[in-house]
Amino acid sequence: MTRSRHYEIDMTRGALLPKVLLFSGPLILSGMLQLLYNAADVIVVGRFAGAQALAAVGSTGSLINLLVNLFMGLSVGASVMIARAFGAGDLPAVRRGVHTAITVALVSGVVVGIMGFCLARTMLEWMSSPEDVIDLSTLYVRIYFVGMPFNMLYNFGAAILRAQGDTRRPLYYLTISGIINVVLNLLLVCAFHLSVAGVAIATVISQVISCALVIVCLLRSDGPTRLDLTSLGIHLPTLKGILRIGLPAGLQGCLFSISNVLIQSSINSFGSIAVAGNSAASNLEGFVYTAMNSIHQAALTFASQNYGAKQYSRVRRTLWVTLGTVVVIGLALGLLFLAFGSTLLGLYNRDPEVIRYGLLRMGIILPTYFLCGTMDVMVGQLRGIGYSIMPMIVSLTGACLFRIVWIMTVFAVPGWHTLQVLYLSYPVSWFVTFAVHFVCYHVVARKLPRTDGALA
Repeated sequence: MTRSRHYEIDMTRGALLPKVLLFSGPLILSGMLQLLYNAADVIVVGRFAGAQALAAVGSTGSLINLLVNLFMGLSVGASVMIARAFGAGDLPAVRRGVHTAITVALVSGVVVGIMGFCLARTMLEWMSSPEDVIDLSTLYVRIYFVGMPFNMLYNFGAAILRAQGDTRRPLYYLTISGIINVVLNLLLVCAFHLSVAGVAIATVISQVISCALVIVCLLRSDGPTRLDLTSLGIHLPTLKGILRIGLPAGLQGCLFSISNVLIQSSINSFGSIAVAGNSAASNLEGFVYTAMNSIHQAALTFASQNYGAKQYSRVRRTLWVTLGTVVVIGLALGLLFLAFGSTLLGLYNRDPEVIRYGLLRMGIILPTYFLCGTMDVMVGQLRGIGYSIMPMIVSLTGACLFRIVWIMTVFAVPGWHTLQVLYLSYPVSWFVTFAVHFVCYHVVARKLPRTDGALA
């Protein structure tokens, strides 16, 4: 067995649930370690630099995601194309996918980095960022986007590894870079008193390290995912496939972020203490989300590989296994985090008002968060079998447009202009969107052959 094969999972044979868990386990830990980048930022500034610094860092997430998600959607397209080629045994197509994906990552990282650096202040002003934190927020965003080329390269590289079932090596790399990030946060904020700039610099350095590790991994691979720098370039048919799947995913992520920017702008109107509480709660919720998102990635990758291998019965079973898994994970972690909400929020900031605002959000979001997971699993399953525009339209209508209409109507009603009403837009939109996705999937799944084809 070669070194690369040692890390792969055969998704086209054997019991599904154990393999989904084997695939998802390292991915959950990887996602949580990646969240530690921002969590370490928020905790360190909240405890050692105050509530304003906490609000400055925490309020930038929706803006960063707005600029990043379009191109990150392309990594979804790359993962689907490479996974499908793996399932079909088309190794030349795998190699073309790897080199096209890395080239796209490099170009998009530079483009997004320049956009984020130049537009930071203007977009924060559009979001009605509080006057007492906007300067610090602008500084954080600009430094963060300096590291965007490395961030893109890491995420595309990790998507390539996931396409062949390798979720362990990204976990190892994030463990190393995550520890370095925490150490640098404490050093730069506590010892050198760099506040927001310190945590941003630590994040960028960590991104450089994780990027270097995944690129070296691909350079040293002895399988079809081996990266040859002299072969970098765009293979147009492969790029078209990546864009067909990834562009709708990226547009969906962008427009989701627009709705979240509008929600963040509404939260900003309640003042910096409310923003700080919301930021801490949102950061904690991210740990639950990343666990559920790993199941979304499993649905996407298992459906893609089995579709490529013409194992249509396994494609269908993948949906039920991943839906059941995401409900269990979402409920268990959501209720666990809610039970220890005050203690966990206290890690970020000990101000009772910050904690009160954080608990307000967590009490509405966490018990219903599993609905978001089921919605994402449906999206992953649909994209895995080649449908990307349909889930984009459904998600934009059922979640993004719904939330915008909610803000402009329900939230605007006198007496209902409260954070509770604003937060309720999330679970309602998740349920509506899941229900429509579920119906759409069963309509298109009828087109799949009823019998499996031969493995390549």
